[in-house]
Amino acid sequence: MEITKIGVIGCGNISGIYLENLQRFNSVTVSAVADLRPEAAAAQAARYGVERVLTTDELLADPEIDIILNLTTPAGHADICRRALLAGHHVYVEKPLSIELDDGRELVRLAGEKNRLIGGAPDTFLGAGLQTCRDLIDQGVIGRPIGATAFMTCHGHESWHPAPTFYYQKGGGPMFDMGPYYLTALYSLLGPARRVTGSTAISFAQRTITSQPQNGTVIDVEVPTHVTGILELECGAIATILTSFDVWHANLPFIEIYGSEGTLSVPDPNTFGGPVRLRRAGSDDWQTITIERPYAENSRGLGVADMAACLARGDGRPRAGGELALHVLETMHGIHLAADTGSHYLMSSRFDRPDALDPDWRA
Repeated sequence: MEITKIGVIGCGNISGIYLENLQRFNSVTVSAVADLRPEAAAAQAARYGVERVLTTDELLADPEIDIILNLTTPAGHADICRRALLAGHHVYVEKPLSIELDDGRELVRLAGEKNRLIGGAPDTFLGAGLQTCRDLIDQGVIGRPIGATAFMTCHGHESWHPAPTFYYQKGGGPMFDMGPYYLTALYSLLGPARRVTGSTAISFAQRTITSQPQNGTVIDVEVPTHVTGILELECGAIATILTSFDVWHANLPFIEIYGSEGTLSVPDPNTFGGPVRLRRAGSDDWQTITIERPYAENSRGLGVADMAACLARGDGRPRAGGELALHVLETMHGIHLAADTGSHYLMSSRFDRPDALDPDWRA
């Protein structure tokens, strides 16, 4: 088996689960890590057995690296991805693809020009729970999909996150923070959107941090923190999505898919497992579906491994691909723009719904 070499740029909190899983997958190996803070890169290399700690420039210039895994903060996504593509690497980036829509478009275009693969998180839709939902929909168990709802509600991150300010600045907010999980799940199950609209609000102009070490610091809120969108999908279904940092308590499902023959309750799209529940037309109660697919545990990195498999096969179509990530990014911008202008936003990007993961496939 050919082993794909990964170079990781960005050694913050999210890097741990990637480094743990990628070192466990048989088809890839992490060859080097880099971070603006050399001590952070060195600590993660020591913890996860990575041999080389490089500067970002050194890693980007390394011809032995096949895929750059970009785990920088969102503000750095576009620049690092662009530099990696220009250096001849394939790229996989944490969500979102970029902050600015034009940057996302440029990255997908550049990858095509350079004949490189680009993809991005989340890859949770490749997990056991959402792939089980995909099987049920494809088998026609709920009939023709006619609608969907998705809900992500909480009261913000200032009560627990050590540095929550960026969640309330440009590139932050609940839609850009958590929306990619919910939108990617919806799109992987039902396909792309044709047009979107939405409404947004800043419910609280300021936030007070209650976590350490910034307890008592007041944050000025610069972005909408309560965002509702309506998605008209090409398949004919209409979906509603709510993401909010302004809700103290709620009793809502994560995602529900409504079909002509029943309803499917979809698990938390920020996880890889279940539960998956089904209620057919005329049924008196919900049925919990047995999950038999692999990757029910936290398997972040599956998207990178799938990209490596594409390179080995030479087929050039990773499931967590750039076109899907761009469609998610455009949707989030489209909802905000529609809210600002009081209009519908016509989507310009599209993607082919990713193939279901073969149940026998292993990273």
